Amino acid sequence: MPTEVALLESPALRVEQMGRVEALDKVKSLVMLPDGIHLRTEDVARYFEVSTAAVRRLTDRHQPELTDNGMKVLRGADLRTFHSDMLSLWKGERSGSYPQASTQLRLYTRRTVLNVAMLLRDSDIARSVRTHLLDAEEDLRASYVSLERRVTRIEGCLLGVGSALQELGPVLGRMSQRLDSLDRKLDVTHQVVGAISLRLSDVSQDVLRLDARMDDLSRRLRNLSRRTDG
Repeated sequence: MPTEVALLESPALRVEQMGRVEALDKVKSLVMLPDGIHLRTEDVARYFEVSTAAVRRLTDRHQPELTDNGMKVLRGADLRTFHSDMLSLWKGERSGSYPQASTQLRLYTRRTVLNVAMLLRDSDIARSVRTHLLDAEEDLRASYVSLERRVTRIEGCLLGVGSALQELGPVLGRMSQRLDSLDRKLDVTHQVVGAISLRLSDVSQDVLRLDARMDDLSRRLRNLSRRTDG
């Protein structure tokens, strides 16, 4: 597990934690500008309870990293457009006048503030954010270990099932052979029944012909008897 010192010193470790901006609000409420996206240098300093000068010094030292994580500096037309947008939002959100920077304005996002929390040494709030990040990562690692153990147990059970299936293989093979034999016997039985059915049909026709001959013979006998009596 990384330590707080490692987090302060290693850009790679900070990159791994950069998506976890929820850690900021876990420690202290973060007050944003009316757009809900940006903060000024004084807002960041107020959050970490340090001077604005301390924040400026840190951002100057780590400007490329912080810029990669959302920090930007507005000047000229961009600054005027941003002030205009904030003024329209500010009137609906707060009383008083919106504070405007004269020549430039450095803006931070939540991601940038989290980056600052992993760089700022002399702030109890920043230390609390780092502690929250490290504790949460430890909990996550423990969850992964528990999950790996459960997966290992499941794999063991599956191995047992595989062995049982291997033992059942010959039995199932013999049952399959017996079923095949029964299928063949049923086919033969069906053929015999079919032949018997045909034979019975022939016998039925023979009986019908015999009945007809018997009827004819009976008529002839009756006729003969009448002639004899007359």
